[in-house]
Amino acid sequence: MQGSDQSRLRRPASLVVLAALLLVAVLLLAGPHRGNLSMILDAVANREGNSSASELLARLRIAEGYSLGIYADDIAKPRMLHRTDQGRLLVSSPRSGQVLQLDDADGDGFAESRQVLLSGLSRPHGLDRYDGYLYVAESNRIGRIRYRDVPGQVAGDYEVVVDGLTDNGNHWSKTLRFAADGWMYVAMGSTCNVCEEEDERRATIMRYRADGSDATIYATGLRNSVGMDFAPWDGALYATDNGRDWLGDDFPPCELNRIEQGAFYGWPYLNGDNRPDPDFGAGAAQRQDSAIKPVFKFEPHTAPLGILFEAAPRRSALVALHGSWNRSTPAGYKVVRLHWDAAGRISSSDFLWGFEEGGDRVGRPVDISHDGQGGYFISDDYARVIYRIRRQPIVPRPGEGAEVNSTPARQTAPATSPQPAAATDASAVRAGGQLYDRLACGVCHAPTSPTPLPLAGLASRYDAQSLSDFFLSPTPPMPLYDLTAQQRLQLAHFLLNGD
Repeated sequence: MQGSDQSRLRRPASLVVLAALLLVAVLLLAGPHRGNLSMILDAVANREGNSSASELLARLRIAEGYSLGIYADDIAKPRMLHRTDQGRLLVSSPRSGQVLQLDDADGDGFAESRQVLLSGLSRPHGLDRYDGYLYVAESNRIGRIRYRDVPGQVAGDYEVVVDGLTDNGNHWSKTLRFAADGWMYVAMGSTCNVCEEEDERRATIMRYRADGSDATIYATGLRNSVGMDFAPWDGALYATDNGRDWLGDDFPPCELNRIEQGAFYGWPYLNGDNRPDPDFGAGAAQRQDSAIKPVFKFEPHTAPLGILFEAAPRRSALVALHGSWNRSTPAGYKVVRLHWDAAGRISSSDFLWGFEEGGDRVGRPVDISHDGQGGYFISDDYARVIYRIRRQPIVPRPGEGAEVNSTPARQTAPATSPQPAAATDASAVRAGGQLYDRLACGVCHAPTSPTPLPLAGLASRYDAQSLSDFFLSPTPPMPLYDLTAQQRLQLAHFLLNGD
């Protein structure tokens, strides 16, 4: 699974395939929807942006005292970040099954070096290092490999320390963080919007020794806690959490929780400040006294993901709001700074914004890492870039007031469309058509559907492999379908070549 590649990764194609099937499944599970249909389909399909570096930098706004640049571009769905002691940046790419290492050796603010540290992984997501190892949270297991910060290489074999994690359903990603005492915390999202889980480890934070032993369910009732970090002033573990869908635009809030051992945080029975969930009726109210309320409530459906505490003595943290997909008016799509006052009360201010304006999206922030110089790296899985934020004096733009001027950045090469799908044998197309029928894709893709979603023109924009790859790491709330590699290709061939 190891390898290196100094060349640019091929830009993955986006996909609108099976969005309708997903929508039907969500509606069946969650009841009547109240969101904007076009927004839902856009986000569910994980349509990726194609803005150039200059367009992104012209659009985005940064808090006073900082400047913004593009550190790396054309990365296949970059998600979680980890900075090494030597200043290299590790990036997980679930779409490609890789862990990348980026390095800016000449210090110009752009990563000239790009190396594939690990490949062939199952949707790698969370990253951390401990005791000389690089740990990777795949969708179904936790692995580790020796990592040498000098010269920035992995060594030896990849070792699985936790196996048998489930990755079915909506929230397949896993996130991990090590505490100073060597315990490894692993967040696992729910399989569904709202339900009682069959696997008691889902919708929890687990805790393990570094070798994977002494597994414990540490905290429960956490629907999808993608981001975790430890407060530098007292070592407390905090985690973001995404609230459930289909209860309207303004409820429930997304959450920040202070994680305590053995604590229950409400899901699926309670939402926000422990309001009973309507899907569970009177029985939910009986759990109100046992659940811990969030320490901070984000606007509903903003999807808080990565969280990073800033260096002491500041009592603040940055949180990436990935943005809503199920709200009539979009919300989130920014990075906010949370501030703790002397009494422990938390307030919020915008730190990086402009990813969405009037329904037009150019990016979706995911995770945040320190850069070692008072600035930050931020991943964006929609624009396929890593941003570099630096502390520097304010330089007004020509004709404007005191807005922070973005640092110069390399221009992103124009997007290249994938080659049209090559002709394939009729048997693969037939098999893909049978699979299409079995999955009931035609419920919404057929011309006779109430809101038909046409598939015409796919072959001019996608190839079979890019369509097949999407099925491996669908964006929540799209369920992860249990398809073999052959089935994924057959379905792709049918969509590209079938009648």
